[in-house]
Amino acid sequence: MNKKDLQTYDKQKMYDVYDKWPEIAEKSFLKKFAKIKFEKVDHIVFAGMGGSGAIGDIISSIFSKNSMHVSIVKGFLLPQTVNSKTLVITVSISGNTKETLVVLDSARKLNCRIIAFSSGGKMNAYCKKHKIMHINVEKFHSPRASFPSFLYSILNVMKPIIPIKNSDIVDSIRELKKTRNNISSQNITKTNSALNLAKWINDIPIIYYPWGLQAAAIRFKNSLQENSKVHVIAEDIVEACHNGIVSWERKSKVKPILIQGRDDYIKTKKRWVVVKKYFKKNKIDYWEISSVNGNILSKLINLIYVLDYCSIYKAVLLKTNPTPVKSIDFVKGKM
Repeated sequence: MNKKDLQTYDKQKMYDVYDKWPEIAEKSFLKKFAKIKFEKVDHIVFAGMGGSGAIGDIISSIFSKNSMHVSIVKGFLLPQTVNSKTLVITVSISGNTKETLVVLDSARKLNCRIIAFSSGGKMNAYCKKHKIMHINVEKFHSPRASFPSFLYSILNVMKPIIPIKNSDIVDSIRELKKTRNNISSQNITKTNSALNLAKWINDIPIIYYPWGLQAAAIRFKNSLQENSKVHVIAEDIVEACHNGIVSWERKSKVKPILIQGRDDYIKTKKRWVVVKKYFKKNKIDYWEISSVNGNILSKLINLIYVLDYCSIYKAVLLKTNPTPVKSIDFVKGKM
């Protein structure tokens, strides 16, 4: 595979946007948005689908070590526990996601506090009509390629209440730049870890992940499905040891990918050791990928960067254009 192959099959140059992810993240985090007061918020609900939902998973992971209750909504319905002290964050990169627009309308009627993020569309118009705080965020190429633009804009706006240091966010961008040196379209060589994983994947990959890195695993599943147009399975490694592991007693073409954190919980680390011994004993080929060192944001965003780029390379290896999502368009057209 070479740069010409990328240009031939990735006709809309998704790879070109991914090569700019660190700069997009940095620009979004440094941008000056309107200051927002977050007094008396005791519950945050993050609503979004697809790539927007993956941002919610990261926000939830960041908040997991403090007392703030965070709910993720990937659908039409708000939790029944919402009230005037609930901050509802609605994210639709296009601004036209039907599920998220329904949640936005429900949140307004329930007198919740609301911040909406989109690149325009119906969400922006709705917020103007009802005088709801709306943050306009730049879209790049497609909703999934716009991930760092929206994630770091949201982190920017939520700085007053988010339980992560400003320096940690800066560190995560610095790590993105280091990661790019290895995985970008400027390094289509045997040292490119994202390309090597793409070459290894065949048939149906199953992604095993620990609690805490779910956001990266689910995002990888979604990106392989959208970009590479392949079926994918994702399972929590601890839960899989109580059920999914039994599936390997039969021969299978499914390929396990192990996403591990540098400082996973000690008992989870022991579980990884046992699972790898099991795979080796049963001659099951598997692939390991580990997070970078550092804070939870650095771990997640850098894993997502590598794994998203892998899905682009996999599409090209399959001689598939990663950009079109005809099946999604079909479903949306019938709604």
